[in-house]
Amino acid sequence: MAIQLINAIIAIVGGLAGALLLYFLLNKLAEFLPGRWEDRVKPYFYLLPAVAAIGLFLIYPAIQTIVYSFADRDSVSWVGFSNYTDLLTNPDFLQTLLNTVLWIIIVPAVTVALGLGVAVLADRLKPGSEKLTKTLIFLPMAISMVGASTIWKFIYDARPAGEPQIGIQNALITFLGFNPVVWLQVQTAHLNSIFLMIILIWAQVGFSMVLLSAAVKGVPDDTLEAARIDGANERQTFFRVVVPQIWPTVITVFITVLIGVMKVFDIVYVMTNGNFNTNVIALEFYNQLFTNGNAGYAAAIVVMLMIAVLPVMAYQVRQFRLQEAQR
Repeated sequence: MAIQLINAIIAIVGGLAGALLLYFLLNKLAEFLPGRWEDRVKPYFYLLPAVAAIGLFLIYPAIQTIVYSFADRDSVSWVGFSNYTDLLTNPDFLQTLLNTVLWIIIVPAVTVALGLGVAVLADRLKPGSEKLTKTLIFLPMAISMVGASTIWKFIYDARPAGEPQIGIQNALITFLGFNPVVWLQVQTAHLNSIFLMIILIWAQVGFSMVLLSAAVKGVPDDTLEAARIDGANERQTFFRVVVPQIWPTVITVFITVLIGVMKVFDIVYVMTNGNFNTNVIALEFYNQLFTNGNAGYAAAIVVMLMIAVLPVMAYQVRQFRLQEAQR
């Protein structure tokens, strides 16, 4: 433990010292330039380390992944579009895509709706009660997804009939006289996938609530009073006055949760490992690369995921620019 702590301290101090030395040298290099060239070049010198890091750790791996998606499982021979055609004609992968689409449709919408509802209701409480309520709802955000999945494993746990049930849901079911249910194997209407979605919703509602609560508090009281004077009831005031004014924040929260959902991995890995038709695209990538050793399939899956994420990110950037233009 002491060695690990020393190594961590050395890494932090060394990293900071290295960064300071790098910028010091770049600044000195810029000062050697004649006339106005120093002022022209110095900003680019300061940006150079960040651009180099992005190029080395983000752009280069992305390009290399695209290249490998057209190669075989060992990334040594070209196979063209075979990886893509094999995946998109595989029933198991199509089921994985369907499960991912269900996650994308359900989780962000429910998370934003619950976060907004909790934010509005909590804002009506007394200050002390409001802080306590929001703290309790936000607490799951402090738990890793693996930790959250472990907690919910106990909630969904199923033991054979006649044995003591440690899972909360089956304890209630058996108390009412019914047989225990293996919740994570109920494939009817994708219920087992929905049970997994509940874990992410539970963890993300606090994040949604905090941002949307701040947006709701920022709505001018004058507009609310004007709506009430015009005869609008509370429901009409909320949907026609409050929601339009906080809509940019709603979109931002929705897209942020959506991007996280498209990359969801750990919950499914810990709870079912993709069995019982609960697989998602990020877990399929992991299994193809590390379990099956098929780098070509894994790279093709990542490329498809990148293509799906890009329009969402472009839309989010556009929304940010619109918000900045309105300020």
